[in-house]
Amino acid sequence: MSPASTHERVRAIDWLRGIAVLFMIQCHALVLLRPELRQSETTKFLLKIDGLVAPAFLFSAGFALALLLVRSAASGKRGERLGRNLRRTLQVLGVATLVNWMWFPLFREPKWLARLDILHCVGLSLLIVLPFAAALASRPRVLRGVALALALVTFFLSPLGEAVNGPWAYVLNKSTGAVFPLLPWLGFTWLGAYAGAVAGEQGRAGLVRALLFLIGLGVAGSLAAEPLRNLYPEHRFFVTNPSNAADRWLCVCIVLLALVGLEWRTASSSTPSRVRRFVETFGTASMSAYFFHEALLYFHIFGFSFEKVWGNRSSWGQYALLALVLIGLTYGLCVALDPVQNAVRRGSRFLVELLPGSFGGKFARPR
Repeated sequence: MSPASTHERVRAIDWLRGIAVLFMIQCHALVLLRPELRQSETTKFLLKIDGLVAPAFLFSAGFALALLLVRSAASGKRGERLGRNLRRTLQVLGVATLVNWMWFPLFREPKWLARLDILHCVGLSLLIVLPFAAALASRPRVLRGVALALALVTFFLSPLGEAVNGPWAYVLNKSTGAVFPLLPWLGFTWLGAYAGAVAGEQGRAGLVRALLFLIGLGVAGSLAAEPLRNLYPEHRFFVTNPSNAADRWLCVCIVLLALVGLEWRTASSSTPSRVRRFVETFGTASMSAYFFHEALLYFHIFGFSFEKVWGNRSSWGQYALLALVLIGLTYGLCVALDPVQNAVRRGSRFLVELLPGSFGGKFARPR
């Protein structure tokens, strides 16, 4: 495998994240429907599809982490990449806390700081995977073996995690109000790290083989539903059972495999279509999209929010229109934020370059 083929951007993972963002906004906008419509078969079908959003985000997070660390280790820049990944993970946890503040009175009731939602789960999962990926980045075959083994262990232990009490319950199960505890969701991050390690070493061809392997493993897990159900004490089968996890990663990997095929057929030199740019914007700014759509949907801004004005009142037609408006506004805010972030980065680089010539010279990095 040529170095170029193993260092090209895997746009399919951006597309997967972008599609997941669209379904996430659609899912959260269901609160606008009238209560009786939320009990309909259509809603149940949508929620079944929406159940793939969290696995897609977690898989993508683990994939990107391992991919970039393996590539940086090959180019001798693992330490630099490790620092950037750590900062990014802390940013995720910071935004997660900010979203909790929009929902709950954190200053009066600090207990809500411990409530795990999807961003908390992503951030904590990355913190757990990061040291393993960094330590083994120079040995991607070992990394992918460890990641796959830990993914399977996580899934197989998940039903037992429902019985955990005490402080660990805050992060391991839903008994304390966590929406996305580490069990079973951490397992999808490990699976992503497995695929990312393969792609970092072997490029797109290796990624295709890894996805085919995970699809085969998912089919086997899905077919073993009854034996796996009977293996454990009473538990929430459609949340923590390994067979349910297998169904989810099977679907995510099939979608990603299709996107890899689409990426391969799309000439990298061609001008991206509007649809591609739209999806990639959400894929590369998924954290911003999460924050902005949550703020628009729930946070009262000058007395307005989508949920306050239209919550529990919308027909299917009005819901569809409002969901499209919510997606459009979220997209616009993500686009508007991009130049601001670029300006901050340029300003930071300017200050770093300026410091050696002034009072900050003694703090300059040795050359």
